[in-house]
Parts: sequence; structure tokens; C-alpha cells
Amino acid sequence: MQTSGTTASLRGIYAVDDQVAWAGGTEATILRTLDGGAHWERCASPAADEPPRKKGEALDFRGIHAWDGNTAEVLASGPYDLSRVYKTVDGGKTWKLELREGSKQGFWDALVYQRADFGLPGDLNTGVLIGDPVRGQFETRNMIQGNGWYEDPDGCAAPDGQAAYAASNSSAVVFGSRRYLLGTGGAAGAKVYISPLLLTGLGSNPCRVAKVPMAGGKDSAGIFALGFRTLKIGIAVGGDYKKPNQAQGTAAWTDDMGLSWKAAATPPHGYRSAVEWSAELQAWLAVGTNGSDISRDDGKTWTPVDDGAWNAISLPFVVGPEGRIARLTVAASK
Repeated sequence: MQTSGTTASLRGIYAVDDQVAWAGGTEATILRTLDGGAHWERCASPAADEPPRKKGEALDFRGIHAWDGNTAEVLASGPYDLSRVYKTVDGGKTWKLELREGSKQGFWDALVYQRADFGLPGDLNTGVLIGDPVRGQFETRNMIQGNGWYEDPDGCAAPDGQAAYAASNSSAVVFGSRRYLLGTGGAAGAKVYISPLLLTGLGSNPCRVAKVPMAGGKDSAGIFALGFRTLKIGIAVGGDYKKPNQAQGTAAWTDDMGLSWKAAATPPHGYRSAVEWSAELQAWLAVGTNGSDISRDDGKTWTPVDDGAWNAISLPFVVGPEGRIARLTVAASK
């Protein structure tokens, strides 16, 4: 465990490496460490000079992406214009507003950049911003190799009762420019949406939709996070956040780029809001509000690790409610 210096619920974490990391959460909280978590400092809050729209209201930073100790973007999730994107280039001393939600029906869920080279057009400055459906289509904006945010005309159509989740900023995975997967839930069930360019190399086509054998059928259940270690091998985790101790329907796996999914034979021991591949451990780690689990067979079976309360993971760090931050220490094998 580490000392965060805050009691905010931390929902976003991004580790640039094992020394530099940024975290975000409720009460307009943004934290940064430059020494592996020995010290976490609170950064200036974007829009601190703006009065709240109503008493007690503050921005909720659920998404963070950083390039180094000075440069980072944060995503505030909330209804209407409480969904925003800010960027800093001076270590969190000042922030510039990049985007603000313009629809009264809008709610932004994830701001995700490409994390690895999947052999497709794009680079580590390629990203996607996803929001809940507005006028029957998931709000989608693309960052194309660092050249700015553009509305995507091929945003995926969504039926009534379908939504993405902003629990940990990990409901989407980016494989390249305008090539991404989106995990969803809600009354319409757990599904993965595959962007047209990822499959065909052409736009202006409907997104492919894959049903996923996980908890769904209600507003509180579905896929909360996706993770891929290769172009084809990936994991979906989630469940019902209102039933954190229910293990059934909390994980599935794919080996064909998300076109088809199979339920975990032995699932995590509860609802999971985030998942990440550890190259050091050669295993997956999934975290949620009743603990964490590890899988060494690409999501087919999971084993409990701990019973702590967690929201998001970016190795070696994990964050949770009431300012919880911990760092994973891997014991040397004998």
C-alpha cells in the first residue's frame, strides 16, 4: 500500500513506467508520482476557477493517459458538459481544455490510446474517445497519430439499452488509427463492437457486433474492461457492479480478435472493473471492488490474489476507493 494523501475515489491510473504514473478520481483529483509511488503529489485541478453547476458538484476524472512526467491528458466523465478532456504539458501545473461534451444526452466513458504495436497503421499517439449513445450511435472521436480529435462518421450504432461503462477507462482497446474494440453492457446485454476499419480496412460499414457470455440484461451489468496482449488474444471482464461478490458472468476470452468469445471456466471471484496483461508475470490481472485475480492461461481460469477494494489498474499500480493506491511487487523466483 502507498500513501496517496487523498480520500477521493480513484478511478483512473496510468503508469508511464515503474517510476512515473498519474491517477485521477472524484473531487477533481489528479495525482502524480515521479519516484515509483514513494511520494504522490496532488496536481492543480482543471476548471478549479469554474463554479460548480450545483452545490457539491466537481469533475470526476475517470480516465488518464500520460506520455511522461510532464505531459498527460485527463478525461472527466459525467452528464452533459461535465464530460471533458484536458491536457497538461507542465506536470499538472496548468491545464488546457481540449474537448467538452455538447449533447445533453452525452456521457463520456473512455479515452484510450494505442499501447503496443499491433502491426496496423497507427502509433502510440493514436487514440479513441468513446461516449454513451446519442441519437442511436456511440459518440466516437479519434486521435490520429497526435494530429487532433476528429468525430468518427463510422461510430457504432447502438440499440436502446446499450451503453459503455466509465468505471476504469478501459472499456475500449485501440489497435491503430480508427481501429478499436468497445466492450458494452446494459439492458441489451454484454457485447463487443468491432470498428469497420479493423476488419475490412474500409470505413462506412456497420460495426461488427459480437455477443459475449457475461452478465448483462440490466443497467448495472456487462463488460467493464477489455485487454489484448496480441491482435487476436484478449480478455473481457465485468459482471454486475451492484453484486460485487457474484462470480458468475465476470470474465470471457477470445483468440480471434473479438469475433467470438467463451466464458471463463473458473471466473474471478467477483465483479471486475479492469484487467491488464503483465509481461513480467506472463499473466493477466483483473481487479474489482472485492479484490483481484490472476490468470496464467489467457483467461480460461482465474485464481484469487487478494480481497482489497480496487477500481483500476496500470501496472505496477492499482487504485481504488478512499484514496487507495498500491504497487505490485513481484517476488523473485528461487
